[in-house]
Amino acid sequence: MNADATNADALALSRACSALWVATLSLMAAFMQTSAPAHRYLIARKIARNFETLREQDCFTTDSRATFSKLAQRWTAKADQLARQEDQPRGGIGFLQPIWKAR
Repeated sequence: MNADATNADALALSRACSALWVATLSLMAAFMQTSAPAHRYLIARKIARNFETLREQDCFTTDSRATFSKLAQRWTAKADQLARQEDQPRGGIGFLQPIWKAR
């Protein structure tokens, strides 16, 4: 009975990890199709977190977990880069300043 429960837990973990992997691939596709920097930032953060979660799971091989770790670092760096871009003005109302100075 205990072995059956352990096998069932391992199977459930394996299925959950596979589902998270597929969801992460979907997020990566969404990232490539989204042009809004704020949305890309949020998606990149979520992808990085997903890779960190996948890296921690024992159902993957050591090589796969090392790859997930590298991918998490890359996506974190990408999100950090996008966060810096959000701080930079991109135009809009900032350009609508009068050409004269008020006294």
